[in-house]
Amino acid sequence: MAPRPTSAQSARRSSTRFVLLGLALVTTVTAGCANSDDPEQLNTREPEVAAVSPDTTVTPAGVTADPRFGGPATVDGLAIEPRDRIAGILTDDGTTLLLTPLDSEDNPRSVRLSAPGTSVSAGRDGELLVTSSSGISRVDAQSGEATDVAIDGGAASVTPWDDGYAVGTPTGTVVITGADGAVESTIPGQASVDGLVRTGDDLVSLDTRQTSVTSVNVGAERLGAALRAGDGATRMTGCADGAVVVADTTDDELLVFTGDPDLIMRQRYPVAGSPFAVACEDDGTVWVTVTALNEVVGFDITSGIPVESARFPTVRQPDSLAVDSQSGELFVGSNSGAGVQVIPTRA
Repeated sequence: MAPRPTSAQSARRSSTRFVLLGLALVTTVTAGCANSDDPEQLNTREPEVAAVSPDTTVTPAGVTADPRFGGPATVDGLAIEPRDRIAGILTDDGTTLLLTPLDSEDNPRSVRLSAPGTSVSAGRDGELLVTSSSGISRVDAQSGEATDVAIDGGAASVTPWDDGYAVGTPTGTVVITGADGAVESTIPGQASVDGLVRTGDDLVSLDTRQTSVTSVNVGAERLGAALRAGDGATRMTGCADGAVVVADTTDDELLVFTGDPDLIMRQRYPVAGSPFAVACEDDGTVWVTVTALNEVVGFDITSGIPVESARFPTVRQPDSLAVDSQSGELFVGSNSGAGVQVIPTRA
């Protein structure tokens, strides 16, 4: 069996692919992925996971294991509620959400969840959203009060939609709810809906089992164009300027799409070291962790081609990432027990 290529070899191969593609819009490599009402009929694969990190050999940047974030612990998910600037840290195998105000030295508020959470993200102002096998939990970031919304099949992703929510299920359906949690419409046809970003009047969804992104027309209750997202897309985030950023962990690439009015791949760039967690800063900086190197890398994507702007050593297994655009601080969550790392990028 041929040996696995090194990170340097992977970077050279990715760079070669990028040079050959040029800076034009990449459409030929993103052939539409078939959608079906029966996910079992789709061409799927096992989702890619983060590369196992080596032991750290360089002191992580900034502050690690801050007791405000629970000290040394395994982080299962991480998000920042931007209005009140409260960090939500999913820990204890997803059973606990720690709420930490970024502007104080107070100890975190611990919220026991009704079902183990699989992800946490910012919701409406003052709100954090947790997905689980039973649905979503809407958590008041100040009080910690949680309101559960049951979703048939569970939830893998969620984002606010009008006065309710758009929820992605692990079985491939986008569920639109009202403010009271009642289901208003369902849009099936994918294998899994592992990420959702609003783009204008539509959504863009990430399907890690098909390693694709798909436009979701909520008003017409149907799926739109679907584009291939490399050979192993894992994480997706939306940026303030409308960019939709995807980490292709298998191919060591960062992919940038736009979805309004049409779903188009705009940028494709090599990132050696198994890119995984992604976050966007309001100034156009995209941050991505590379778990095979225990690093986080910043890219300016505003010029049409990603330009590396910063690189920091991280805690081991940096599987979670969030950024506070007000301060520029990065929050890196370790999935190996090292807790939350805080990096002051503007210092």
